[in-house]
Amino acid sequence: MTDHPARYPDQVLTGRLLLRRTTDADLAAVTEVLTDPAAHAHNPARPRTPREVAELLASWREHWRDDGIGYWAVLSRESGELLGVGGLRVHAVGGERVLNLSYSFRPRHWGRGYATEMARASLERAAVSHPDLPPVVVTAPENTPAQRVAEKLGLARSGAVELDPEEGELLVYRRP
Repeated sequence: MTDHPARYPDQVLTGRLLLRRTTDADLAAVTEVLTDPAAHAHNPARPRTPREVAELLASWREHWRDDGIGYWAVLSRESGELLGVGGLRVHAVGGERVLNLSYSFRPRHWGRGYATEMARASLERAAVSHPDLPPVVVTAPENTPAQRVAEKLGLARSGAVELDPEEGELLVYRRP
């Protein structure tokens, strides 16, 4: 693991959300989110299979171990329901090491500002724990909701990249 000036937290409380590392106990709920075709309506990646979700959860734990940062389970503070997943992880975009901001929520929770709230909390903490890595959002050109979230966070469109031939060209948002 790389040394970081401050530790990225395992858990964060925001006004409405509990953000915490995923656990094996989250597998069923995360599988519901990531296998739902409706949840991928704006996502260039196809819905995952249950096996792929299990592999993803394992890889997210590796990101936390290796990089000291990773994706969180995003839960309602009020109900305890898992609303989705998201956060930051170290990733290479166009040959540059960055913090990739990503999230996926159950469609019934879209439009309530949860993605922005989670992303803001993630970015605030990463600015202290991983100040050397720029945050980016990589999204499909048709994913206007993700573009709006990126803009609310002060990120601006900076170009395009192709990470996977199946997904085609994706837009990159970063700090101006």
